[in-house]
Amino acid sequence: MDLQFVGIDPNTGEEGSPTVWVEEETADLVIQGVTAEELLTALIEGTQWVPGHVPGIPPHEAVIRIPVRMTDIIRKACDAAEERARLLDSAGADADVRGPSGDA
Repeated sequence: MDLQFVGIDPNTGEEGSPTVWVEEETADLVIQGVTAEELLTALIEGTQWVPGHVPGIPPHEAVIRIPVRMTDIIRKACDAAEERARLLDSAGADADVRGPSGDA
């Protein structure tokens, strides 16, 4: 698995900082962030955000926070992911081969 580094929290210290990558094979965004606090997690778990969709956070998913100061980095990551997806598609990669998009 190869990752394209896009950016890190500009207010980072020396460790444990929100970071964004694009996975080369799938063009998926990969995001490291601060794990959501208990109150936020409970709110998300207990709310039916989409009619007919079961509320909750599946065991294989997580809620994270990304600081607003990383907005430009997230935009760059989205642009990089779209560009990577175009390259994969032009090379004949089947979008269905990229894997599931998640439960949400």
